[in-house]
Amino acid sequence: MNNVWILARAEPTEAPSAITGEPVTAEDTTTTRTVASDSNRSTQQTPPPRSPLMQYIPFILIFVVMYLILFRGPRKKQQQHKQMVQTLSKNDKVRTIGGIIGTVVDIKGDEVTLKVDESNNTKIKIASSAISRNVSKDKS
Repeated sequence: MNNVWILARAEPTEAPSAITGEPVTAEDTTTTRTVASDSNRSTQQTPPPRSPLMQYIPFILIFVVMYLILFRGPRKKQQQHKQMVQTLSKNDKVRTIGGIIGTVVDIKGDEVTLKVDESNNTKIKIASSAISRNVSKDKS
């Protein structure tokens, strides 16, 4: 069934005094417009529907970037720190996260003994996770 739309302009009962114009003729009072039939619609090109996956691509990209920044970077640094602590040996000069610089005397499991003063033979025991960097290997 064809849809027919009829738009009509009714004549005003009283013409406003501020508006002047041409007199309305019979041709101007009605306008008829028909909607294209189904056979004509098939010739018109309609854009293909968007895939629902395309709507989620920005969110997927945001999560990938967040993973790379928030999880992968710190995990890589943590692995480097773990490898540095495992390769510590006697007579390595290290700096702790508190800023104490000392020489490794003994390593037992998770504890590292540092010699911090040569003249008094002062030694302290710290956790291996408290070692910030190996100063002797950074210089060479």
